[in-house]
Amino acid sequence: MLLLTLKSKLFGGMSIFSKIIAGEIPSYRIAENDKFYAFLDIFPLAEGHTLIVPKQEIDKFFDVPDEYLSELLVFAKPIAKAMEAAFPCNRVGLSVVGLEVPHAHLHLVPINNADDLNFTRPKLKLTEEQMKAAQQKILSRLN
Repeated sequence: MLLLTLKSKLFGGMSIFSKIIAGEIPSYRIAENDKFYAFLDIFPLAEGHTLIVPKQEIDKFFDVPDEYLSELLVFAKPIAKAMEAAFPCNRVGLSVVGLEVPHAHLHLVPINNADDLNFTRPKLKLTEEQMKAAQQKILSRLN
């Protein structure tokens, strides 16, 4: 997937996240406004692992405009609270890695210890039904 995304960028294409935001690729949508899109990570570290993505396609997280950075956290806050209520965890951890897709994004992951944010660990392989159930758990607590 990384190779396909990078190849797409080299030839003027949109990142996979921009295609998700545009509806060209399906996603398990959690929340959206005019600046941000939140959806479940399909290669999660934990059930409920959610990505927050600015709709403006910017490669590096700290190249995101200043006003967007603060607004991104405000957008993420109710999602994190819903995740904490939906999944057994001590808290929702935040991570910015940004190597796998050239589009700034924030990971929200239900965690019980620091190692739960270790991105070198094997990812979960959830079924479509499990993904939909995780989505519904968050959505039911978001409103």
